[in-house]
Amino acid sequence: MEATNTPMKGWQRASTDNSLPDVHSSVHVPKNSGFFRTLMAYFGPGLMVAVGYMDPGNWATDIAGGAQFGYRLLSVVLISNLFAILLQHLSLKLGIVTGRDLAQACRDHYSRPVAVGLWVLAEIAIAATDLAEVIGSAIALNLLFGLPITVGILITALDVLLLLYLQNKGFQTIERIVASLIFLIIGCFGYELFVSRPAVGDVLSGLLPRTEIVTNPAMLYIAIGILGATVMPHNLYLHSSIVQTRDFGRDDEGRQTAIKFATIDSTVSLFLAFFINAAILILSAATFHFSGNQHVADITDAHRLLDPILGVKLAGILFAVALLASGQNSTLTGTLAGQIVMEGFLELRIKPWLRRLITRLVAIVPALIVAILYGEQGTSELLVFSQVVLSLQLSFAVFPLVSFTNDKLKMGRFVNPGWVKVVSWVVAVIIMGLNGYLLWDTLF
Repeated sequence: MEATNTPMKGWQRASTDNSLPDVHSSVHVPKNSGFFRTLMAYFGPGLMVAVGYMDPGNWATDIAGGAQFGYRLLSVVLISNLFAILLQHLSLKLGIVTGRDLAQACRDHYSRPVAVGLWVLAEIAIAATDLAEVIGSAIALNLLFGLPITVGILITALDVLLLLYLQNKGFQTIERIVASLIFLIIGCFGYELFVSRPAVGDVLSGLLPRTEIVTNPAMLYIAIGILGATVMPHNLYLHSSIVQTRDFGRDDEGRQTAIKFATIDSTVSLFLAFFINAAILILSAATFHFSGNQHVADITDAHRLLDPILGVKLAGILFAVALLASGQNSTLTGTLAGQIVMEGFLELRIKPWLRRLITRLVAIVPALIVAILYGEQGTSELLVFSQVVLSLQLSFAVFPLVSFTNDKLKMGRFVNPGWVKVVSWVVAVIIMGLNGYLLWDTLF
């Protein structure tokens, strides 16, 4: 085995199949070009990953945090984003260096029973993510067009046809659609912040951590919810795969360049996600907390109160438009994550439309039952429950990722430096502890 491929030595089984083979190395990367042209070739996967950090599941925790505690939980949103930047960097590095996505890496490293167990947990997490997308999109359709939640849930089943169409147009077409919807969301919230006129000094102060977050049980609960809803396990599988769509040199120099530009792409994209999450919390604080509406805790209430409190007509509409764009964006990336997980863990390839249909039905059936029996309130609670399920699964993706990228036998010269090893394990333990506390508190 050549020296350039030394990272491959640390696996129990060496698989030769590529992740997402239909689009593997399909995006041209110009050789010996300037910084900007090269960066543009790598720009895209980070935006697709950022979608998971602004999906409808995050909205409820951000709204509740802003309404109850003003700007004081902004520091939690920032810390969550910094965790995400680190973990997504490790994810893209794993994919670039080893040529495996996280699911394939787990399959190659662990015994068959362990790998199957991790696959089951990953599938549960993807179903929970899809559940949040279904409910979020259905709520958005209800807010925009007055459609009953049950009808909105059924309409979301049709997006499988849209995804099939887009997949036939090339991977960068999907990236451009995702990017367009992200910038639509940013535009909507830019307007919302303009009309809500938050106090800039107070916003900046909110970015500084304070002991009150830990000592106040109610604040701690929502803070943990924000952390749990921010870092999505399916994104770690997704990023380690889609970064391999770039046709970079599969030698040490090519990998080094790919890691550099993919990290810039990821970091910039995640700061856009931070802006959106922070904007939701700031809007909620400026609009509800300081007007005596601290009880607002869900998306429907927030939409209903925006226009009368702010005294403008577009605020509620743009809020719902952003929610719909968020739900549809998450649908695209969630589908790809489902394909990566199934193929990576099981080496099982099924038609993308069938995979999408199965995943969507798993999400639609419980959402439909709850909507029929309990109405809007029930679906809002189901949205929160989906985030608890994600919290339960997260550590089962984070710990293998950190372990693999800290292993010199697997990563060769690209193994994490000492300080990254320490920080990554600290982050992994914090996430496990906080999400475990959230799960215990929610269930018991």
